[in-house]
Amino acid sequence: MRQKNISSAVIARLPRYFRYLEELKEEGVERVSSSRLSEMMHVTASQIRQDLNQFGGFGQQGYGYNVAQLHKEIGRILDLEREHSLIIIGCGNLGKALANYGNFRLRGFRILGLFDVKKELEGTVIAGAPVYMIETMESFLEEHPVDIAVIAIPKQEALKLVEPLTRAGIKAVWNFSHTDLPFPEGITVQNVHLSESLMVLSYRMREHELYSECHPDESL
Repeated sequence: MRQKNISSAVIARLPRYFRYLEELKEEGVERVSSSRLSEMMHVTASQIRQDLNQFGGFGQQGYGYNVAQLHKEIGRILDLEREHSLIIIGCGNLGKALANYGNFRLRGFRILGLFDVKKELEGTVIAGAPVYMIETMESFLEEHPVDIAVIAIPKQEALKLVEPLTRAGIKAVWNFSHTDLPFPEGITVQNVHLSESLMVLSYRMREHELYSECHPDESL
């Protein structure tokens, strides 16, 4: 597999390839063509071939892709072959929902603990992971190697975490707070702004409505 700079758009599509290949694998499908993947994913066959060629030759013309092999290779590209430890900061509805999402464990993401300010939560367990008080977070990180911090608290409180998480040597942050956090280079940050995603959905709904108004016969 060759390494080079890969566009963020290609990287963003890799988890979808992984998921669809996993479904095909579970169905017992051994080989799949780019045309078949195109039908499933609503991505052009040409785009699929271009994306996968960024990482080397996985397919054979007229023969398609070996599903199990390609699924394994994409998992390796996404670094899913090793376990990643994480903590969740915030035990509100979102934090609890993330903790209870079983696919994290299936993908090799192990939750070591959750952190919150509510005293009544101290010592409780959510989805098999203990809840600690936020003031113990730095000492916890000194004792437990953690790869990823998941931030599921409001932005003003989230901003206070930048320095302690940086000092603790956290490698990556999955940020659900409604702000872009100023972590230094060297710490990988993935921002998830749920309201922005909803606004994009709103735009696409309106776009579809406008198209239907201009092309009424096509909606019949």
